[in-house]
Amino acid sequence: MLLGSERLLTSPRLNGLRVGVLANPASIDHSYTHVVDRLSQSTNHTLAAIFGPQHGYQSNLQDNMIETPHAKDGRRNVPIFSLYSETREPTRDMLDLIDVLVIDLQDVGARIYTFIYTMANCLRAAARAGLPVIVCDRPNPIGGARVEGPMLEAGYESFVGQFRMPMRHGMTVAELARLFNEHHGIGADLEIVPMQGWSREMYFDATDLPWVMPSPNMPTLDTAIVYPGTVLLEGTLLSEGRGTTRPFELIGAPWLDGELLAARMNRVGLPGVHFRAVSFEPTFQKHARIACGGCQIHVTACEDFEPVKVGDTVTATGRVADVYEKTGSSGTLLFIIFETDYVNQDGRTVARLRGTAIRR
Repeated sequence: MLLGSERLLTSPRLNGLRVGVLANPASIDHSYTHVVDRLSQSTNHTLAAIFGPQHGYQSNLQDNMIETPHAKDGRRNVPIFSLYSETREPTRDMLDLIDVLVIDLQDVGARIYTFIYTMANCLRAAARAGLPVIVCDRPNPIGGARVEGPMLEAGYESFVGQFRMPMRHGMTVAELARLFNEHHGIGADLEIVPMQGWSREMYFDATDLPWVMPSPNMPTLDTAIVYPGTVLLEGTLLSEGRGTTRPFELIGAPWLDGELLAARMNRVGLPGVHFRAVSFEPTFQKHARIACGGCQIHVTACEDFEPVKVGDTVTATGRVADVYEKTGSSGTLLFIIFETDYVNQDGRTVARLRGTAIRR
């Protein structure tokens, strides 16, 4: 198969232009060559600016919601503009440096992922500036044949959800660009460079492309497959596995019994998945440096697996029931009493757990 970027960069489309590119480390081709390297090596056009999404152009900021400063690429002598900084979209001064903006980002197939909204913001800014935008298509790593989950409700728009679409949207990044631009009325001068050889039933491992982490907490295709469901746990007291080597595959909390949770989840009988009891300790984010009981999600058949149902089947509603201190021979300890109700998609409570976390 051929990526949109590979097709674009073997054409004369950019000849004579000052080019800006929105990219990150996953913006590579079949030979692991980065799109910035391809653009800078050609004498037919000028690489004039680099733009980076959340986590930075080099994806060197792992933690979530940490802004990235602007920088300069000393080797290529071009500015690197962060679009996750004091601004979430390119300014007019930034766009004045270029004649065309190329977008080459790897999406992961879920509504809650900021890269696609950085793309939408670029389309808005380009529309105001009269600047053409070229979006190079890439595969949806979890396929394009299945759509899952609820639509975003009006009034809840944010940088992790700007438009009404389902949690697992089933679209490629260029299809999303066209949806945002045409259906949602952005009205930029948009050009799509499609792929060749990709079909909607293909997961990423069915392509011949190398996997590079799209973002620091998306290390593997396994992560991307479960992400549309377990990303929902970010809004709860449960750890979604950030701060571990298996983010979004590990779920748990200090007060949970992993064996009980895994047994109850397996009893539901969700297709294509097995839940294995684990204990893990996040190094950052929720419950950092505290042992958590929980489970790891093992996808056994991705064609049958429905990730959003994992998030929907059991919603954990946790609350702090009590907090008190005790002083003993080892000093003063803080006792935090947690209560967690597990409610299935029918609204029925399937488990109620009470636990204690002790901190100095």
